[in-house]
Amino acid sequence: MLIDRSPGDLPEIAIPLSVPEVGGREWEYVKACLDTGWISSVGAFVDRFEAAMAQAVGVSHAVATVNGTAALHIALMVAGVEAGDEVLVPDLTFIAPANAVRYLGAWPVFIDVDPLHGQMDPAQVADFLERGCERTPDGLRNRSTGRWVRALLPVDVLGHPADLEPLMALAEAHGLALVEDATESLGAEYRGQPVGSRADIACISFNGNKIISTGGGGMLLTRREDWAARARYLTTQAKDDAIEFIHGAVGYNYRLGNVAAAIGVAQLERLPEFVTRKRAIADRYRIALQGCPGLEPLPEATWARSTSWLFTMKVDAEAFGMDSRGLLDFLRKRAIQTRPLWQPMHLSPAHQGCASWHIEVATHLNRVCLSLPCSVGLKESDQTRVIQALHEAHRIGTLK
Repeated sequence: MLIDRSPGDLPEIAIPLSVPEVGGREWEYVKACLDTGWISSVGAFVDRFEAAMAQAVGVSHAVATVNGTAALHIALMVAGVEAGDEVLVPDLTFIAPANAVRYLGAWPVFIDVDPLHGQMDPAQVADFLERGCERTPDGLRNRSTGRWVRALLPVDVLGHPADLEPLMALAEAHGLALVEDATESLGAEYRGQPVGSRADIACISFNGNKIISTGGGGMLLTRREDWAARARYLTTQAKDDAIEFIHGAVGYNYRLGNVAAAIGVAQLERLPEFVTRKRAIADRYRIALQGCPGLEPLPEATWARSTSWLFTMKVDAEAFGMDSRGLLDFLRKRAIQTRPLWQPMHLSPAHQGCASWHIEVATHLNRVCLSLPCSVGLKESDQTRVIQALHEAHRIGTLK
């Protein structure tokens, strides 16, 4: 749940950025767990959640995990990424995918994003693979670092899918695995198909701010039975013999609990309703902002159906009268929570020393973008208050 408490004499947040919507059968399903005593990492709701998620996305196998980052970690492992390898990651993303690469002792290579939608730019990926790498009989090697490039890791940021077809073609041409980070975009569609359904393996998150939430949790999705079996094995401590406690590999305690899965089942039942509501909120913002100079919503691609997980706009400081951070502070003082985009990964102190490829767009979008309140349960009156505050900020800013 993304609610910041304001310091000093600033008001507490009255309109948060994005919080869970709970009002379906969550209580009923959680009570069933408590009544039966099945509250840990096994239980009927874990199996039910996995089956329902696989069906919703249109894949054969789903493996529930404690969070989306754990799903990414295991997905990269089963896709064959090893210590010393490199994985291409978009420069503008939450830090989790870059961290997951590092967990393996591998290295992210940060690739710029496209200026319209903020997604990993296939043209930049192609440029890096052609000019920044060399083909060898053993695979693709980064000319600069000498490391093997093993996978692409596009991220469907802000509820909008990345342009997968050209990325899939590049992955196939260069012998790379394609691991899709769909953690922010469950319910979105790419060329009429659910996100997570076309990559070699994909990951979903159910964090408190996501479109459906289990409080925390994630899911690994794939059509490959062998990869799904390996993921189950690794996420349950790589247990070969449950009686004698024999473990054939270094495993992880990454399985989702039955109570969280029960919440997930209830939330997933309402996914179409939640997507419809999110898109309606985004549509109202777009219409309202047409009359506010300097505010430009990120568009939806013709080949995409976004969930509008976080409604995000560019702020032109000159036309609007203040920059994105000034507007953030203005709204915060009025108890309205907003959020800028993430620090570009090539600037992250946590990932100093990692390679990047001609970054320009990500840095710009980080400075000009701001996300507005867009919870599924956002009241119409609260959205009106946000819209009015934006117009007020423009009037005040242009009077200076």
